[in-house]
Amino acid sequence: MRQHDDLYSYEPAKGHGLPHDPLNSMVGPRPIGWISSRGRDGSVNLAPYSFFNLFNYRPPIVGFCSTSAKDSLRNAQETGVFVWNLATRDLAEQMNATSAPVPYGTNEFEAAGLTQRLAVHIDVPRVAESPVHFECRVTDIHRLRRHDGTDVDSWLVMGEAVAIHIARHLIVDGVFDTFGAGIILRGGGPSAYAAITPETRFDMNRPGAPR
Repeated sequence: MRQHDDLYSYEPAKGHGLPHDPLNSMVGPRPIGWISSRGRDGSVNLAPYSFFNLFNYRPPIVGFCSTSAKDSLRNAQETGVFVWNLATRDLAEQMNATSAPVPYGTNEFEAAGLTQRLAVHIDVPRVAESPVHFECRVTDIHRLRRHDGTDVDSWLVMGEAVAIHIARHLIVDGVFDTFGAGIILRGGGPSAYAAITPETRFDMNRPGAPR
């Protein structure tokens, strides 16, 4: 493969040589997995994950990756349930506060000044201030591996959304108002985020799709 002088190339295993890893700047902005969970001992946890996404329609399956053995992973392993809460611009500061490294058993809802709202089908609280919640039952937990088969200290937690709750004001003419919900996304570097706004919208129809 021909290399061009105007390309910055590197092998990740040897380091990127830049002040900040460009990987998570290029793949994104990324949705935020704001995950609430409960441990076997009854303790509640709330934490944001920048490796998160939706992977299937029916059944709806979402997943977040814990890039070390963190509390959300432990709770998912112990109780088999979690809630994804939509992070919005109005909740950005509280979401960020829940990323603080604190001892296991600390209730991040209380630390960030957020309200717990009981889920309907699972025993995990939702962020009452968030306009969207997915109540999830764990389907798979996979430890990631390198191409040579050696383990990585990262775990992908997959869950089926068995109940979905949406603030009614965000359903406009039967369509979820993505551009009015104030959704925020994770950018690159140590502090970058982005908000989805009406000004960023453009429309395209897939070839052959009904209009």
